[in-house]
Amino acid sequence: MFASSVVLFDKIMSCCSLQLPAPTLSHRRGGGGGGSSFQCSALPPTNSGTLLFPLFLEMGITEKGSHALLENHQALKLAPFDFVRTQIHALQNLGINGPLLSRLIQKRPHVLVSPEIHSLLCFLSHDLKGVIQEPQLARLLTATDPRYLSGFEPKVRLLLDAGIPINRLSHVLNNLNLTKALCLKPLQDIQKMLSFVKGFGGVDLILGRPAILNCDLDSQLVPRIEFLLDLSGGDELATTTVLLKLPFILAYSVDHYTSHVDFFRSYAGLTDEEIFKIILVYPSLFSASRTRKLQPRIEFLKQCGFSSKDIYKLLIKAPLFLSLSFEDNLAHKLVLLLKIGYEHGTKELGLAMGWVCRTSCKNMQEVISLLLNYGLTCEEILAMGKKHPQVLQYNHKSMKQKLDYLTQEMGYEVREMLAFPAFLGYGFDGRIKYRFESSGKISGEGMSINKLFSMSTARFSKKQEKQLPASS
Repeated sequence: MFASSVVLFDKIMSCCSLQLPAPTLSHRRGGGGGGSSFQCSALPPTNSGTLLFPLFLEMGITEKGSHALLENHQALKLAPFDFVRTQIHALQNLGINGPLLSRLIQKRPHVLVSPEIHSLLCFLSHDLKGVIQEPQLARLLTATDPRYLSGFEPKVRLLLDAGIPINRLSHVLNNLNLTKALCLKPLQDIQKMLSFVKGFGGVDLILGRPAILNCDLDSQLVPRIEFLLDLSGGDELATTTVLLKLPFILAYSVDHYTSHVDFFRSYAGLTDEEIFKIILVYPSLFSASRTRKLQPRIEFLKQCGFSSKDIYKLLIKAPLFLSLSFEDNLAHKLVLLLKIGYEHGTKELGLAMGWVCRTSCKNMQEVISLLLNYGLTCEEILAMGKKHPQVLQYNHKSMKQKLDYLTQEMGYEVREMLAFPAFLGYGFDGRIKYRFESSGKISGEGMSINKLFSMSTARFSKKQEKQLPASS
């Protein structure tokens, strides 16, 4: 291989466009007088060796390391000095400098003599300068046999032709194992992969998780997507929605999918259709540990008297219940619910735990404090929660604005809300304030808040029209 590389040096140098000035060597050693140049008694007296030795020292490679490079790598001695210098300048031009450069050269000296690497560096310098980050480029050059670098340019161009925007190419290339995703895969295999994922989000899927391109098409990507497609009942649009919501889902194996789905089938009694609908809402379901999170949570719901149908309904609305930390989140909320009167083993407690997953512990505490400050008792707060479990998840600042308006502007008692706690979930300006002011100007005094705010927009508009005075 080295012999064939040497034959190509002259031809490459004649067309090389990276003609950069030689580095200035400020570091010198030796005796007095005018200062002597480096002497390398262990090296054969070749011109390249004599010139490369001080160059390596200037780059930060130790004297011992420089000797070893030139003694143990025949290709370096045979390579024209100008070619090696050009390779070094090309690497520096792409941001590989200092310790990163010296480590690369000591680990993979062939980067200074390989024609394939020369061609790659020319391509990157002319067309993709700054696109591949320096550590990523160093990993590519360290991990990849030069023979596999010759197809790098056409494979990158294939990604662009497939629709990857040029301004997102850096994001893609720097989040890949370039050796695995591009260099070792034949061009035809990459084309097949791009064609396959085109039906399931294509470019958007790749941009969401570039590491998808690291996968093997036949043994990894196709089986994983087909598993989700089968679970969906063959619904390609729904499957694509899941993939685009959480492209990371494709990092899991089919065995991992199967384990989670079998758990929900057997332990929670859910059908495949129900399981997929939960996944459609919350693809991160597959990120939750079966033993640490899924099984204890489903067991809790069963102890609260939930049937399979109840479990499904709660998980569709509050899937975060499956993945939130128990110690840092759910345990604190459970204590608060028990303090205001919820009982262990009741369906009301299970429903409340589902709904409070949508709020923080701090906000939940603020809501309870706010209602207590307005004169409500824990028993009344509990009754509100049982009637309308969402009440404890509402933002406490928004809730205070509505309660102030209810009691100060509308003139209602705060306990009027106990019969209709859903009032606290309506928008303030668009529904509460607008409807009260509109009704008040006509004949809205004395109307219950349930009747005023629960009627549909169409019915409310009709009621207004009827009450408007006839035009003269």
